[in-house]
Amino acid sequence: MSAVAINPLFGFPEAIEKLIFAPSRSGEGNENRRESSNIPIDILESPNEYIFYIDIPGISKSDIQVTVEEERTLVIKSNGKRKREDHESEEGGCKYIRLERRLPQNLVKKFRLPEDADVAAVKAKYQEGVLTVTIGKLPPQPPKPKTVQISVS
Repeated sequence: MSAVAINPLFGFPEAIEKLIFAPSRSGEGNENRRESSNIPIDILESPNEYIFYIDIPGISKSDIQVTVEEERTLVIKSNGKRKREDHESEEGGCKYIRLERRLPQNLVKKFRLPEDADVAAVKAKYQEGVLTVTIGKLPPQPPKPKTVQISVS
């Protein structure tokens, strides 16, 4: 299967999520979902594996969960908060003027995995703010010949 045929599968759940959780008119309750879709992610396909690179700096690795759910869906979640130094003090009166490096309270990213992804061979590593999830590929299965019974009428 070529990368062109596989790539749309990776974004499928995210596209459905955007349709289901479209911003309401009041704009309430959807802030985290919109922020979650802005988390940078790269997906690399090699001959032997799929590799997901997700930038989530400042989160403890114990606050990140990587699971594969039924229907071959890779789910990446984090309920952790980025740890910031508190510069506000009674003496100095320091305070943040702008906060752009915010992560959503409940980060959830979902990806539909292709048929050749080996869901039993999932590895995750978190280093220097980048979560790397590696999923091995199953070896290609040769097509099985099928004998069809011919009836005479």
